[in-house]
Amino acid sequence: MTPGRLSTKWVNRAPELLSVLRIVTALMFMTAGTTKLFGFPQPFKGGHLHLASQIGVAAILETLGGALLLIGLFTRPVAFLLAGEMAVAYFQVHFPRGFWPVANGGLSAVIYCFIWLYLSAAGPGPWSVDAKLRR
Repeated sequence: MTPGRLSTKWVNRAPELLSVLRIVTALMFMTAGTTKLFGFPQPFKGGHLHLASQIGVAAILETLGGALLLIGLFTRPVAFLLAGEMAVAYFQVHFPRGFWPVANGGLSAVIYCFIWLYLSAAGPGPWSVDAKLRR
């Protein structure tokens, strides 16, 4: 196979890779919420969680929003909401500790923010409930 044909085949897989990006990122994101809510996959270091607190609301958003993104249901509005949540988390918690995300512990918040922002514009990809409902 020539390099040109290989790159053309790879480029043609962009819609499916968009779905893979959404699915894998949502799975990783959900663990932030399930850690806070259920102590899974690791114990929550913040002590007892009150659901009506800001961190409790974040845990619910991360778990339920992540689950919706995982299956690709209501992808655009949920991704936009979660991008906002991650922006708030970054500027409220991490940015006061310093400018650079790698130094202030906010690297994942920034990356999630921009992935969710991208998905809010790009949509879920073909492997999603949203795509099934459009047919």
